[in-house]
Amino acid sequence: MPVDRFYDLLEGKARPLVTASEVARELDCTQVEAFDALIGLAKEGHLESLDVEADPTVWFPADWKDTQDRERVVVFPKRREVVVDRPSQFTRAQLSGFAHLVDTNRESGYLYRIREADVWQAPHDSFEALQRSMRQALGQRAEALEEWVQNQWERARKFRLYTHEDGYVVLEAQSPDLLGNVAEQKLESGVLRARISDTEAWVAESKTAELKRALYRAGYPVRDERHLDEGDALDVDLSLSLRPYQTDWVRRFVDTGSGVLVGPPGSGKTVAAMGVMEAVGGETLVLVPGRELAEQWREQLLANTSLTDEQIGLYHGGEKQVRPVTIATYQTAGMDRHRMLFDERRWGLIVYDEVHHIPSPIHRRSAELQTKHRLGLSATPVREDDLEREIFTLVGPPIGTDWEALFDAGYVAEPEIEIRLLPWASEMHQNEYGSAERHERRQVAAANPAKEAEIREILRSHPGAKALIFVEYIEQGDRLAEALNVPFVSGETPHARRRQLFREFKSGPRDALIVSRVGDEGIDLPNAEVAIAASGLGGSRRQGSQRAGRTMRPVGRARMYVLATLGTEEEDFARQRTRHLAGKGVQVRERESVAYAEGTPGRDGGDSNYK
Repeated sequence: MPVDRFYDLLEGKARPLVTASEVARELDCTQVEAFDALIGLAKEGHLESLDVEADPTVWFPADWKDTQDRERVVVFPKRREVVVDRPSQFTRAQLSGFAHLVDTNRESGYLYRIREADVWQAPHDSFEALQRSMRQALGQRAEALEEWVQNQWERARKFRLYTHEDGYVVLEAQSPDLLGNVAEQKLESGVLRARISDTEAWVAESKTAELKRALYRAGYPVRDERHLDEGDALDVDLSLSLRPYQTDWVRRFVDTGSGVLVGPPGSGKTVAAMGVMEAVGGETLVLVPGRELAEQWREQLLANTSLTDEQIGLYHGGEKQVRPVTIATYQTAGMDRHRMLFDERRWGLIVYDEVHHIPSPIHRRSAELQTKHRLGLSATPVREDDLEREIFTLVGPPIGTDWEALFDAGYVAEPEIEIRLLPWASEMHQNEYGSAERHERRQVAAANPAKEAEIREILRSHPGAKALIFVEYIEQGDRLAEALNVPFVSGETPHARRRQLFREFKSGPRDALIVSRVGDEGIDLPNAEVAIAASGLGGSRRQGSQRAGRTMRPVGRARMYVLATLGTEEEDFARQRTRHLAGKGVQVRERESVAYAEGTPGRDGGDSNYK
């Protein structure tokens, strides 16, 4: 491909960077041919590339970063923080390779922080490559910061696990001092069985997950280079065609042998996981947080693969079948009396769905199960206890796709997110908030009756749209259900009734549902055109992303409204819950109440009869 053709392509796209998939579509060739052409231009010095959250790679002219006006970037080396004013997709892509988004404000300022784990997991083959990426993103050299990053980079390469030629597991340290003063001091008795050299020790195979956790917490991530059993063979044929980025996910996973697929809701992580099952070709254990999700997995496998009903087993409170493909709940797999059955099987693959649960004590025991391949799935691998780093330690590195790339390609609808700030419905409610304490204050703010009028106004402004109204508190859900004449689905709703309501919402005449936290994950809740978060789980970024994800459809316009009472901590929580989405390039705006604006209809409520 001539370089002039590449520039013409950029001009047609009206942006300075493209992916191989976009080039393939423009040139009417295969993605492999487009990739080879881009590689050729890069070797000639015309192009450079950058992994956007590891996948897909974006390509841009080599002189682009020198000729463009840069955003204003301020570096605080001692705090290891970076503030960027209105960062472009390119800059966000670079920063995501070694930092994480902490906060955004109304003026489009982005605050990033560089943590140890961000450096340990940086998607670069060498420190020099990471250093170049940092200098490009920051537009400057920050020697003190680079020195700290280099120390962390080297720290992440001081220990490794490997399989000895005689079949047992060995921990190798970079020096005798590290083995004696770090590993042997930090690990519990029985993890290391015996030394086999000054820098190597024999590891109890059942304790490898415990070893990796302990050394990670001590500040020394362990490279896992063991040759694990392949597992018993199982032929799986996928009947669906994968999207280009899903194919790349599968390829990257097969290359590494472990990893976590990270993509927005609606991007098809479950389908990609079935593609991984086909590529691995081994008996598979799928772990899920609840029974309903286990049933959904079974239905998806039967509908989209060559697997038969006799090859798929469910293992949870209701059914206990271990078969070539077994779908179990985390809780069951973590119990001693059941784990022995899973340990006896030679799994070729373990899939951890909703993998952000894995760091919790009862769930992470399942990470000790032996397998050749570990695959995690999550749209939001973030935790408010900052234990998300353990996800990648126990399962594998992140394998993700830039959300904005999927929005641009039309695979997923970019949600329009608006934080609505509401006044108190009355002075009485405001006084009640002032006299309450701690958790009670949050509940009073969440239950502000002004939200009822605001929900009416939002529903009125989207006639005929499918709308989901999320609540955190059962009492609030019950009140809204009565006031709006809309069914409320909570954990107390019988499963049969729940399935009926979701079915009516998905394909029937029902336009609105109120759902509690059961709607956040783990159930087949149909996508909606409008999502309204009437109250939420504090500042949980994961919950905010999951609820917005209910509107991420390939077609149409997706809207999410986050309601918050003015002058309360709920206002800050609303901003915090949308922070993960802002870091993915989603625009989040704020405005004051519409229903309570002067002269706006609906302030006084009135009858509602939503289906």
